[in-house]
Amino acid sequence: MKRWYSDFNELIMFQHSVFSLPFIFIAMIVAADGWFGWRLLGLGVLAAVSARNFAMLVNRYLDRDIDALNPRTKNRPSVDGRFTPSQMRLLIVVNALLFVAVAYAINDLAFALSLPILAILGGYSYFKRFSSMAHIVLGVSLGLAPIAGVVAVEGTITMWALMLGIGVTFWVAGFDLLYSLQDMEFDKKSGLFSIPSRYGSGCTMLLARIFHAIAVLFWAFFTAEAGLGFFAWLAVIVGGGMLVYEHRLVSRDFTKIDRAFFTVNGYLGFIYLALISLDRIVS
Repeated sequence: MKRWYSDFNELIMFQHSVFSLPFIFIAMIVAADGWFGWRLLGLGVLAAVSARNFAMLVNRYLDRDIDALNPRTKNRPSVDGRFTPSQMRLLIVVNALLFVAVAYAINDLAFALSLPILAILGGYSYFKRFSSMAHIVLGVSLGLAPIAGVVAVEGTITMWALMLGIGVTFWVAGFDLLYSLQDMEFDKKSGLFSIPSRYGSGCTMLLARIFHAIAVLFWAFFTAEAGLGFFAWLAVIVGGGMLVYEHRLVSRDFTKIDRAFFTVNGYLGFIYLALISLDRIVS
């Protein structure tokens, strides 16, 4: 059992959940003007985890042929036989049903949006086979997180949640561009439509900087639209500073992409959540 759990964790890379979870809870805290209750906390975690599992499982399932050829990914559980295609299909269905069931338990709007959200989450793997927009599609997938958070609390979609979601979209798309630099040569050989493989590292890094500038701008719009205070504005400034640091890391040494991707972006979300929580406490 322990071995299965370890293999499953490697398959879905649960640690990547740190990118979307904080922004779900940021939206829920702002919507509720504070604590939103244990019930929504539990349902929110279940929805986030099942949606994340579904998206990663679909990606791993569809990318088996590509991952088998890439030296960086050829030892993934989806490729080396630790999980068979039929097992992955079953896990995909289980997580999809769990997500829809949790959405039904939350409210009518969440339930109505559950299937369209799953369609978007599952679309990323298809896009990179024919469009360089795949980076944006991945960003949108995580940008849905704060919108889902406000839907859970208010049963509607607010303007500030859309602004927060757009900010998350460009944040994720930006760091995915940097992460994709690792596979630039492989993507060229395989005919994949990543921006690094099509336009080179210089253009990719410039576009990532533009995306992250847009992200910070929309986080500022969100803060103003939601009428938040000092610590929320501090979150925008700190988030922007961390993204500048991330770009410096990558521009100096491509071998530090993992550090920039996991460490900097992982901390960014939780620091942002902590500052928004503090802002609601003192307001």
